[in-house]
Parts: sequence; C-alpha cells; structure tokens
Amino acid sequence: MNSIDIGNRKIGKGEPTYIIAEIGSNFDGSLEQAKKLIDLAKECGADAAKFQHFTAEKILCREAFEGLKTSFQKKWKKPVFQVYKDSEFPREWTKELADYCREKEIDFLSAPYDKEAVNLLEEVGVKFFKIGSGEVTNPKFLKYVAEKGKPIAMAVGSTTMEEIEEAVNAIKETGNENILLMQCVTNYPSPLEDANIRVIETLAEKFKVPVGYSDHTPGTLVPVAAVAMGASIIEKHFTFDTSRTGADHSYALDTDVFAKMVKEIRELEKALGDGIKKIQPSEKDTQILQRRGIFAAKNIKSGEKVTAEMLAVLRPQHGLKPKFFDEVVGKEAKKDIKKGDPVTWDNV
Repeated sequence: MNSIDIGNRKIGKGEPTYIIAEIGSNFDGSLEQAKKLIDLAKECGADAAKFQHFTAEKILCREAFEGLKTSFQKKWKKPVFQVYKDSEFPREWTKELADYCREKEIDFLSAPYDKEAVNLLEEVGVKFFKIGSGEVTNPKFLKYVAEKGKPIAMAVGSTTMEEIEEAVNAIKETGNENILLMQCVTNYPSPLEDANIRVIETLAEKFKVPVGYSDHTPGTLVPVAAVAMGASIIEKHFTFDTSRTGADHSYALDTDVFAKMVKEIRELEKALGDGIKKIQPSEKDTQILQRRGIFAAKNIKSGEKVTAEMLAVLRPQHGLKPKFFDEVVGKEAKKDIKKGDPVTWDNV
C-alpha cells in the first residue's frame, strides 16, 4: 500500500509529508493557550495540531507508581500520577478545539488512551487515529479503535518486530487495512544515536504500509533525514517556549525551530524528485559547455583522408560526438575544414 486516504488528501509515497505539531500537554491547562498553539502550528506550516486524550485514572495504576520513577520520569519533581493528572486534556474542550481547527484549516488530532476517548474523537470527526507506542501490546484496544473504520497511525517505539506484527494483525483482523507505522524512540528527549532512521525502510518492506517518524530527539536533523529515507508522516512536539514548566515543553521545538523544520522538509521534497533519471531543465545548456565534440586539429583540404592526428576531442559539444571518432578516421573530407571547425557528417 503506497498511500492511504484521510479525507481530502493522501498520506504515503509520492505525497507531501504530513507534519503533525504534537501539542501534547503544552496547553498548560488553558483553553486559550491551546488555541494559541493551534494558531502557531498553522503559521509554522503544520498539517495537524495534536493533543492526547487520557485520564490519569484510566492510564495508570496509581499504587504501582508510588515510589516508582525511572528513565525520563526521574526528572519529574511531582509523583508520576500527579504529573499525568496535571497534564490531562479536558474532554469538554474536544468539540470546541476540533471546530477551531476546522476554522483555522488545520487538522485536529489526538491520541486516545481509552474507549471513551476513541468514541469522543470519532464524534468530532478526526480523520485518523494516532496510537501511542505504549498501546502496541494492547490488542483489544487496537481492535476497538480499528473497528471505527478510520485509518490508524501507530507509533512503534520500544517494540520488537514480532510485537509490531501482532499489533498489525490485530488491526487487520477487524477488516481495517488502513495502517501507517511510525518509527519512534520512547525517551524524552531521545538520544540521536538511538534514532535508527533506517527502520523506516525495514517497516515499509515488511508490512507494505506507509511509514513515518514520531521524533523526540533535539533539533530538526532526524525528522528531515527521516523524510529523505521515505517517511510519509512526521510528528514532533511543539511549544512556544521551551523554558516553561511542564512535562512536554523542554524537549519540544519552539515556533522558530518548528517552522525551520517544516521549511527544510518542503525544500527536501523538491530536491528528492521523482527518482527518474533524466536531463533536468536547469542543466540542458550545460551539456554543450561540459561535453566534448570532434574538431579539426589542423586545416583539412577537400578530398583529403582524415587521420587521427587531424582531429581533436574538445569542449564544447559541437559537431559529432566523441563516440564517432573511429568512424571519422579514414573518411574523406567533402570540403575544406578549417582548424577549429566542428567535424560533421556534412563535411566528411
């Protein structure tokens, strides 16, 4: 499958890269800030503004996380459960922000983490469901999402190929074949040396679906390189101030850097071309300048037999091409050829 339809456009091979501004929890509990981030995402050239639909009670076992902090969560000053609680997206905002995105002509997206969230996002008309990496091993939930019949973009951070295959099969068992996979590294920020961008090719070859990259590395290098490797969709965390407190701000791109990433991706798309080797319009004239032709190295009289010493292969490409050199040797000059004149089939 080279591409999938998401309403009025396609995502996949040969299509413009679909770029998601992952707002996550960077609205900081403010509806107005959420709208501001949507506006900024649109200004930066994003195709979608994305949030996350979870509640702390439905995504975490509070007791199990008491005293447990590892990896990136070690930096959190508050208990894990409280950080999630503070980061919840108020579900009563869903329709208002979905409508606001439509007004601003940017897609509204959110990653659901429970059935109620799936139903709510379906009601407001999301074009596809984004599934976080943590749900790859949750087949019942994947099937529930898949049964809605919308395309699914599933991040596959911290997973094995076998786990991805099981998840893809679970989705396909519902009859839903509209799947995108997104390479991801689930650390925040994630180390550059772990990015493993070439997995894009591995996933595309194995599963025959469009593949993208959900990136948590600093800067723009990985997402731009991912597009060069064939990524059809890019997701990157987004904020207007990386110094703000909150779980997602510090490793997000601010507006200037996000806009730079979008610009680089769009320029790269032009540079990638269509893969067909041909003479480009800008280089047609340079053929004459850089290629060689056959010229008379001395004056050649009419009727005289041409020898190799009488010829020179030089730039520009006037007269016969160098591949005809041996054919010209031994011919007779039909007319006088002055030194420096191109040799053609009209004069030998």
